Amino acid sequence: MSFSVQAQNRIIKTTQINPVVKTYEKAEWTIELQADFDNPYFQEDLALDMQLTSPTGKKINLPCYYESGETGKRSLWKARFSAQENGSYKYRFALRKNGKEVSLSKPSSFKVSASKLKGILHKGNDWTFRFDNGDAFRGIGENICWESRDDDDSKYFKDLHENPKYNYEYMLPSLAKHGGNYFRTWICSWNLPLDWKSGINNRRYSNSPAYFNPSAIEKMDRMVNLSDSLGLYIMLTLGPGSHDAKNGRYGVSSANFFIDEKAKEEYRNRLRFIIARWGYSSAIGAWEFFNEIDNVQFRDKNNPIPAEHIVQWHQEMADYVKQTDPFKHLVTTSISHRDLKGLNSIDAIDFNQKHIYKNNRALPTTIISYTKNYGKPYVIGEYGYEYDWSKNFDDFADGMDSDFKRGLWYGLFSPTPVLPLSWWWEYFDNRGTDKYIANVRRIQDEMMQSGKGSFDSLRVKSTNTAIEVFSVKCGADIFYLPV
Repeated sequence: MSFSVQAQNRIIKTTQINPVVKTYEKAEWTIELQADFDNPYFQEDLALDMQLTSPTGKKINLPCYYESGETGKRSLWKARFSAQENGSYKYRFALRKNGKEVSLSKPSSFKVSASKLKGILHKGNDWTFRFDNGDAFRGIGENICWESRDDDDSKYFKDLHENPKYNYEYMLPSLAKHGGNYFRTWICSWNLPLDWKSGINNRRYSNSPAYFNPSAIEKMDRMVNLSDSLGLYIMLTLGPGSHDAKNGRYGVSSANFFIDEKAKEEYRNRLRFIIARWGYSSAIGAWEFFNEIDNVQFRDKNNPIPAEHIVQWHQEMADYVKQTDPFKHLVTTSISHRDLKGLNSIDAIDFNQKHIYKNNRALPTTIISYTKNYGKPYVIGEYGYEYDWSKNFDDFADGMDSDFKRGLWYGLFSPTPVLPLSWWWEYFDNRGTDKYIANVRRIQDEMMQSGKGSFDSLRVKSTNTAIEVFSVKCGADIFYLPV
């Protein structure tokens, strides 16, 4: 029986695509298998890993992903790797069937030479992240959570939000031109809909019976590549995906999603695919599990999901990402305004988040208090003068613009590795407000150059009680912000 399994499930051929491999650049392999599978995206059924040994002897396990082919016949798989060391890597591929190793490729090796790239973002201090090469990074940008959808529900800005020009090919170069280096975007039913077969409110995507939607995968590839070329870093909001049988998923309620073992197994396989396909990219600035998990918790106000269920789910999934992602990307999640006991203290979540609207002055105090209380960086993932899209923002446009600008300045002088990210990207693009990012970026660059990534808050008292003064010391230079 054992011999039969090995004969039917085996690695046939492996091919290194890149003749030259450099640090922090994508290197790819194709792997041909003959294997039986019910679902090639489920590691409990079939899983392929690239087992590497780095030049310094570090053992690395890289998940590979299914590309095409039928069960029982030849199927094509791929490995995407980004080397974080110079020198000679050794590797082989290992195939598992029903959790048991059934085939190994012959050992091989490749050499890696140095590049001028900086690598993946990791934790640094409360003010900055750090690249693989040790350089400090501070994010500045905005939310660009989706491309225009076909049918938008905004009362006053429906035409603006449905304008097809609002795609990644327009918005990302615009952000980079204005001095931005960081943005947040969502996987959901109308944007990058990996888990949806139909009912997609966006003509950019096609209906498909495939387990992961091919048009969403193609768009994601393009978005990641474009971000990489522009020097932009993505906070990728993964969301729950679909847990609906009509999309070929295990059907489960929102409450049971967090405690049902089969639902969690399905989500871990989703994470594995995302890491295998896009984890190589330094453009991935962070994996964000949920947008405003407290709103999910209280979707049914009369029967909220127990906080401990959600926190335990985040603990398990954050641990899984840390175990599975060989590049160790940052991990986060976000709340709207209600804390869940224990969520801010999960070790495997690298930085915490909250969204703040209609209370701009709370940005610096919130960042400082949460950073102090939980001993990890804090980020304001969304902020804005108004959150209610049933209102006409043009009635208070000056307030919208002022809030946009003040939020950036507050963030610049607060201990956060990513300056607060504004919402309403189409509105601020249409008004030209987002060009203001360049003014703040110029000062941020001076701060980073002066202190080489070091920031020390200073207390300054103003003789004018109506003026609030923020100050920070970067190296030998002191920067002031009167508000």
